Amino acid sequence: MPRTRTERPPLDPRARRNRNVAVVCALTFFGMIGAAYASVPLYRAFCQATGFDGTVTRAATAPTTVLTKQINIRFDTNTRDLPFDFSAEQTVQQVKLGETKLAFFKVTNHADHPITARAIFNVVPEQAGAYFRKLQCFCFSDQTIGAGQTVEMPVLYFVDPKYAQDFETRNQAQVTLSYTFYPAVDAKPPPVAVASR
Repeated sequence: MPRTRTERPPLDPRARRNRNVAVVCALTFFGMIGAAYASVPLYRAFCQATGFDGTVTRAATAPTTVLTKQINIRFDTNTRDLPFDFSAEQTVQQVKLGETKLAFFKVTNHADHPITARAIFNVVPEQAGAYFRKLQCFCFSDQTIGAGQTVEMPVLYFVDPKYAQDFETRNQAQVTLSYTFYPAVDAKPPPVAVASR
């Protein structure tokens, strides 16, 4: 004897509308959470690619053209929530546009344990960020400084010759490169010594 299917009564239009609204709200909620988590790395990648907001860009090679036009690069150093002394070994460097220059920075950890930190950077005026390029920098990765240790760190950089053609930068004779060291977010805390009995 064949089985008969029991059919569900159709949803009334009001219940169907409420269900659709609930699904749309849930999708919107999870979409916004995903966008919030993705916004920081996406913004950072955008700034580094375009030099937006004074963000310095990373370069793979130095330019082949060096102009006679020179500008002054000033160096500024700061720390946030760290027992560090952090300074530039030179306050100003004169650089030709397109010329590769090397600057040195020194950091001392005054804590009684190693600290992992990261340096963030930007340039002023902000428009110069699109032309200030780094080939090598301690700011590209986290730095672990031992207890009481002093470390010297280099930065290899150049200012793109196109700096002289941009109407917003061509009359700017000085650029300030600023670094701020802060505790690395994903750094593990130092091991705690356990007293033996």
